[in-house]
Amino acid sequence: MAYTDTRTVCWQPTWNPAHAGVGLEHLLLSEGEASAVVLAFDDTTGPFRLSYRLAWGPTWQLRQADLLVDTHQASAALSLRTDGNGHWRDGQNRVLHALDGCLDIDIWPTPFTNSFPIRRAPMAVGERREFRMAWVSAPTLSVQPQPQAYTRLAERLYRFESLDGSGFTVDLPVDEDGVVLDYPGLFKRA
Repeated sequence: MAYTDTRTVCWQPTWNPAHAGVGLEHLLLSEGEASAVVLAFDDTTGPFRLSYRLAWGPTWQLRQADLLVDTHQASAALSLRTDGNGHWRDGQNRVLHALDGCLDIDIWPTPFTNSFPIRRAPMAVGERREFRMAWVSAPTLSVQPQPQAYTRLAERLYRFESLDGSGFTVDLPVDEDGVVLDYPGLFKRA
Protein backbone atom coordinates (compact mmCIF):
# COMPACT_ATOMS: atom_id res chain seq x y z
CA MET A 1 0.00 0.00 0.00
CA ALA A 2 1.28 3.48 -0.79
CA TYR A 3 0.42 6.29 1.60
CA THR A 4 -0.29 9.62 -0.02
CA ASP A 5 -0.19 11.41 3.33
CA THR A 6 0.16 10.69 6.99
CA ARG A 7 -2.25 8.34 8.72
CA THR A 8 -2.90 8.49 12.47
CA VAL A 9 -3.43 5.30 14.48
CA CYS A 10 -4.02 5.14 18.24
CA TRP A 11 -4.12 2.26 20.71
CA GLN A 12 -4.95 2.11 24.39
CA PRO A 13 -2.99 -0.34 26.56
CA THR A 14 -5.17 -2.89 28.37
CA TRP A 15 -2.49 -5.18 29.84
CA ASN A 16 -2.56 -3.76 33.38
CA PRO A 17 -6.00 -4.08 35.05
CA ALA A 18 -4.71 -2.15 38.09
CA HIS A 19 -4.26 0.86 35.78
CA ALA A 20 -7.21 0.43 33.44
CA GLY A 21 -7.60 3.35 31.06
CA VAL A 22 -4.08 4.65 31.76
CA GLY A 23 -1.99 5.22 28.67
CA LEU A 24 -2.23 5.75 24.95
CA GLU A 25 -0.14 5.32 21.81
CA HIS A 26 -0.38 7.98 19.10
CA LEU A 27 1.28 6.84 15.85
CA LEU A 28 1.83 8.88 12.71
CA LEU A 29 2.31 6.53 9.75
CA SER A 30 3.45 7.54 6.29
CA GLU A 31 5.26 5.87 3.39
CA GLY A 32 8.45 4.32 4.80
CA GLU A 33 8.32 5.88 8.24
CA ALA A 34 6.45 6.07 11.50
CA SER A 35 6.78 8.15 14.61
CA ALA A 36 4.91 7.59 17.84
CA VAL A 37 4.52 8.56 21.44
CA VAL A 38 3.45 5.89 23.93
CA LEU A 39 2.26 6.82 27.42
CA ALA A 40 2.21 3.76 29.65
CA PHE A 41 2.62 2.44 33.18
CA ASP A 42 5.20 -0.12 34.25
CA ASP A 43 4.72 -1.88 37.60
CA THR A 44 8.40 -1.47 38.49
CA THR A 45 9.23 1.94 37.03
CA GLY A 46 5.84 3.63 37.17
CA PRO A 47 4.60 5.93 34.42
CA PHE A 48 6.81 6.40 31.38
CA ARG A 49 6.80 8.00 27.96
CA LEU A 50 8.29 6.18 24.96
CA SER A 51 8.92 8.07 21.74
CA TYR A 52 10.07 6.17 18.69
CA ARG A 53 10.78 6.84 15.05
CA LEU A 54 11.18 4.02 12.52
CA ALA A 55 12.24 4.11 8.87
CA TRP A 56 12.09 1.28 6.32
CA GLY A 57 12.45 0.58 2.63
CA PRO A 58 9.68 -0.05 0.08
CA THR A 59 9.39 -3.74 1.03
CA TRP A 60 9.10 -3.00 4.77
CA GLN A 61 12.72 -3.85 5.51
CA LEU A 62 13.59 -1.82 8.58
CA ARG A 63 16.56 0.56 8.22
CA GLN A 64 16.60 2.54 11.43
CA ALA A 65 14.96 2.84 14.83
CA ASP A 66 15.41 5.70 17.28
CA LEU A 67 13.82 5.42 20.70
CA LEU A 68 13.68 7.69 23.74
CA VAL A 69 12.18 6.83 27.14
CA ASP A 70 11.43 9.29 29.92
CA THR A 71 10.52 8.21 33.46
CA HIS A 72 10.31 10.21 36.68
CA GLN A 73 13.84 8.92 37.42
CA ALA A 74 15.75 9.32 34.15
CA SER A 75 15.81 9.41 30.37
CA ALA A 76 17.35 6.82 28.07
CA ALA A 77 17.89 6.66 24.31
CA LEU A 78 18.57 3.84 21.86
CA SER A 79 19.49 4.12 18.18
CA LEU A 80 19.62 1.07 15.93
CA ARG A 81 20.59 0.79 12.26
CA THR A 82 20.27 -2.27 10.07
CA ASP A 83 21.15 -3.08 6.49
CA GLY A 84 17.94 -5.09 6.01
CA ASN A 85 19.98 -8.31 5.74
CA GLY A 86 20.26 -9.08 9.45
CA HIS A 87 23.27 -6.93 10.38
CA TRP A 88 22.80 -4.27 13.08
CA ARG A 89 24.73 -1.32 14.51
CA ASP A 90 24.03 1.02 17.38
CA GLY A 91 23.98 4.83 17.26
CA GLN A 92 27.77 4.94 17.66
CA ASN A 93 28.17 2.63 14.63
CA ARG A 94 29.22 -0.34 16.79
CA VAL A 95 28.30 -3.75 15.41
CA LEU A 96 25.64 -5.59 17.42
CA HIS A 97 26.56 -9.23 16.77
CA ALA A 98 23.84 -10.51 19.12
CA LEU A 99 21.21 -9.27 16.63
CA ASP A 100 22.74 -11.04 13.59
CA GLY A 101 19.94 -12.59 11.56
CA CYS A 102 17.20 -10.32 12.92
CA LEU A 103 15.34 -8.71 10.03
CA ASP A 104 12.54 -7.06 11.96
CA ILE A 105 12.07 -5.14 15.20
CA ASP A 106 9.50 -5.77 17.92
CA ILE A 107 9.12 -2.94 20.43
CA TRP A 108 7.34 -3.35 23.75
CA PRO A 109 4.86 -1.73 24.31
CA THR A 110 3.44 -1.15 20.84
CA PRO A 111 1.38 -3.39 18.56
CA PHE A 112 2.62 -1.50 15.49
CA THR A 113 5.88 -3.43 15.09
CA ASN A 114 3.91 -6.65 14.53
CA SER A 115 3.28 -5.17 11.08
CA PHE A 116 6.90 -5.65 9.96
CA PRO A 117 6.94 -9.44 9.45
CA ILE A 118 3.35 -9.35 8.18
CA ARG A 119 4.14 -6.71 5.54
CA ARG A 120 7.73 -7.69 4.72
CA ALA A 121 7.07 -11.41 4.26
CA PRO A 122 3.54 -11.86 2.82
CA MET A 123 2.02 -15.26 3.57
CA ALA A 124 -0.75 -17.33 2.09
CA VAL A 125 -3.68 -18.24 4.35
CA GLY A 126 -2.59 -21.27 6.39
CA GLU A 127 1.12 -20.51 6.05
CA ARG A 128 3.36 -20.25 9.14
CA ARG A 129 6.81 -18.63 9.29
CA GLU A 130 9.40 -18.19 12.01
CA PHE A 131 11.29 -14.95 12.50
CA ARG A 132 14.24 -13.77 14.55
CA MET A 133 13.31 -10.35 15.93
CA ALA A 134 15.33 -7.54 17.50
CA TRP A 135 13.14 -7.26 20.61
CA VAL A 136 13.32 -3.90 22.42
CA SER A 137 11.74 -3.59 25.85
CA ALA A 138 10.69 -0.26 27.35
CA PRO A 139 11.16 1.38 29.71
CA THR A 140 14.67 -0.13 29.99
CA LEU A 141 15.35 -0.03 26.22
CA SER A 142 17.13 -3.36 26.45
CA VAL A 143 17.47 -5.13 23.10
CA GLN A 144 17.93 -8.83 22.42
CA PRO A 145 17.11 -11.39 19.74
CA GLN A 146 13.81 -13.18 20.16
CA PRO A 147 12.34 -15.99 18.05
CA GLN A 148 8.71 -15.55 17.01
CA ALA A 149 6.28 -17.11 14.56
CA TYR A 150 3.32 -15.83 12.58
CA THR A 151 0.61 -17.93 10.94
CA ARG A 152 -1.86 -16.36 8.56
CA LEU A 153 -5.23 -17.74 9.67
CA ALA A 154 -7.47 -15.68 7.36
CA GLU A 155 -7.28 -12.69 5.03
CA ARG A 156 -6.90 -10.26 7.96
CA LEU A 157 -6.05 -12.52 10.91
CA TYR A 158 -2.61 -13.71 12.09
CA ARG A 159 -1.57 -15.93 14.96
CA PHE A 160 1.47 -14.60 16.82
CA GLU A 161 3.62 -17.03 18.81
CA SER A 162 6.51 -16.14 21.06
CA LEU A 163 9.08 -18.90 20.71
CA ASP A 164 11.00 -17.87 23.84
CA GLY A 165 9.57 -20.76 25.89
CA SER A 166 6.76 -18.72 27.47
CA GLY A 167 4.07 -20.35 25.31
CA PHE A 168 2.51 -16.94 24.60
CA THR A 169 0.15 -17.05 21.60
CA VAL A 170 -2.46 -14.57 20.43
CA ASP A 171 -4.59 -14.07 17.31
CA LEU A 172 -4.18 -10.60 15.83
CA PRO A 173 -6.80 -9.02 13.56
CA VAL A 174 -5.23 -6.48 11.18
CA ASP A 175 -6.67 -3.71 9.03
CA GLU A 176 -6.37 -3.41 5.24
CA ASP A 177 -2.79 -2.13 5.65
CA GLY A 178 -1.61 -5.02 7.86
CA VAL A 179 -1.63 -2.88 11.02
CA VAL A 180 -2.94 -4.53 14.19
CA LEU A 181 -6.48 -3.54 15.14
CA ASP A 182 -6.77 -4.99 18.63
CA TYR A 183 -4.19 -7.11 20.47
CA PRO A 184 -6.33 -9.22 22.82
CA GLY A 185 -5.33 -8.66 26.44
CA LEU A 186 -2.71 -6.02 25.63
CA PHE A 187 -3.96 -3.22 23.32
CA LYS A 188 -7.21 -1.91 21.90
CA ARG A 189 -7.44 0.37 18.85
CA ALA A 190 -8.79 3.76 19.88
